[in-house]
Amino acid sequence: GEDWIFHSKRVADIVDNQVRSLRIRQLVASYRAPAGDENHRKGAYWSIRSDLREYAVPNVLPCPLDRTNELAEIETRLAAMSAETQERLMNWGYAICDAALRRYLDPSLPPPRGFPYPNAGV
Repeated sequence: GEDWIFHSKRVADIVDNQVRSLRIRQLVASYRAPAGDENHRKGAYWSIRSDLREYAVPNVLPCPLDRTNELAEIETRLAAMSAETQERLMNWGYAICDAALRRYLDPSLPPPRGFPYPNAGV
């Protein structure tokens, strides 16, 4: 109750999270708006914390949820990380982007042939 610096940071973090959540909800709502509506936008949203199974598209790359959750826990930083971790992150980004685009933007897109870094997996 007396650590005002901690409380100020906590309030700022809560406000930041609320703003981010609001922006995501607005973005997704614009994708779901009927065509012709002034708020309608065409696109797809995905997150590092997305569950690939929720996209329900065929022939996705193998991305076990426990491995992708592990990647989602990596903190954003400017410090160096191993080449393997970088490759796993890029593979995960490639896989979830593919699933989101084929699910929400263009189902006729061909499925990927494999990861950009096949030896790393996710």
